[in-house]
Amino acid sequence: MRIVLAAVGRPRGDLAPAIADYEARAGRYWPLAVHEVREEPARALAADQVREREGARLLERAAPGGVLVACDERGEAWTSARFADWLRRQRDEARDVTFAIGGAYGLAPAVRDRAGVRLAVAPWTLPHEMARLVLAEQLYRAGTIARGEPYHK
Repeated sequence: MRIVLAAVGRPRGDLAPAIADYEARAGRYWPLAVHEVREEPARALAADQVREREGARLLERAAPGGVLVACDERGEAWTSARFADWLRRQRDEARDVTFAIGGAYGLAPAVRDRAGVRLAVAPWTLPHEMARLVLAEQLYRAGTIARGEPYHK
């Protein structure tokens, strides 16, 4: 099993160190590859075109033959324990998992349509950098749950 986190853009500002920290922590529990795809400049494009181009880049980075998870506020909301159980099952079945996080305009319909799972990282719309931080923390938390470590209280 390999986990791919495909995200639009590079983290900037105050969230960047926290994202890097939690991705490193999660990488101690799960084989984690992070792929940042280029943000599409939106100056001369409609939002749909931006989503489409960024979505194509995200799909190029998805693990072939694996499960694609669209991180989308319209997706299912899981508890941390359920998320950990789901990841354990994917590991036990040797299935690669790609988490796709869209850019400022969200995910392209093509990404949501191809996804086997739509996961709500939060019930609110989050900036994509914040969504990436929350997902990285939950990947770390899921690893501690899977190993029975005390982080998840």
